[in-house]
Amino acid sequence: MNVLVMLEELPAQSPVLAQVNSVPSEIASDRSTRDVVTLFGVPDAQSLALALAAALESSRSDVSGGNPLDVTRQVGVWPERGAIGDAAWLDRSTGEVVKREVEIPLAVLLETASTLLAECGQGIRRLLAGLLMPDWPEGTQRAITFSFAPAAAGTRLSGESFLASLREADGLTTDGEEN
Repeated sequence: MNVLVMLEELPAQSPVLAQVNSVPSEIASDRSTRDVVTLFGVPDAQSLALALAAALESSRSDVSGGNPLDVTRQVGVWPERGAIGDAAWLDRSTGEVVKREVEIPLAVLLETASTLLAECGQGIRRLLAGLLMPDWPEGTQRAITFSFAPAAAGTRLSGESFLASLREADGLTTDGEEN
């Protein structure tokens, strides 16, 4: 799973902790879907873990008839409600866009977030520290990208594989160029 984690500082306190959006892969591409996790306000390790849990759980959600690589998801993460949003994909047999609601209970998010923190809490804290670093260059958007495949496949995520992916993380400038 490819994830781009972005930090959006809001002047007013937002009730939404994070927004998770998927970007489908190109049809001819071998790359998997990339999730964009946007954190609002000043996050902590728990809120980052909840947002990552929402990305994992929404990618696991049932999208009957849809190719997982063609699904576009938009999910908001609330501290009291869990994750709520929708998934859409093109039904190739009818040519119509199919849309399904996605709702992930808070208990499921908390359990997945707890597992992520237990297995790779140090990596999550490093990612968070990178996002909160005060000396980001002017004109850049606070964003770090990383990949991890085992959790998306339903297997346990190892802390070392997560840390290795964080070591390869890149910053992203506001014009979309990678640093």
